[in-house]
Amino acid sequence: MELTQIEHIGIAVKNLDESIEFYENVLGLLCYAVEEVKDQKVKTAFFKIGETKIELLESTEPGGPISKFIEKRGEGIHHIAFKTKDIKSSLKELEEKNIHLIDEHPRKGAEGLNIAFLHPKAANGVLIELCN
Repeated sequence: MELTQIEHIGIAVKNLDESIEFYENVLGLLCYAVEEVKDQKVKTAFFKIGETKIELLESTEPGGPISKFIEKRGEGIHHIAFKTKDIKSSLKELEEKNIHLIDEHPRKGAEGLNIAFLHPKAANGVLIELCN
């Protein structure tokens, strides 16, 4: 598997508008995109710093994954996304190594990326996303 960079860090938030305001007015970053990903029940906002992005995630439904995450753990870092040259071969390689995957096949995520998640139990409690 060839990872090329940290694509983004996903941060779960209760209120996207308030969080955007903090990142723009306090940290001086520019929100360049806001997008809803309906099948993931989430609304996202993106900021870029260097080659890495920050993705803020707000649940669009009370029972959505981000809502459940915030109920259990509170707001904060939700996942780290790594860019891979070939997501399908990366997933195959991980499966051959018996790594617990949430997604056995890539699906569409925000910004039109192909994404797949590894189960946090496979990575010391960290939710890892692969994308390209």
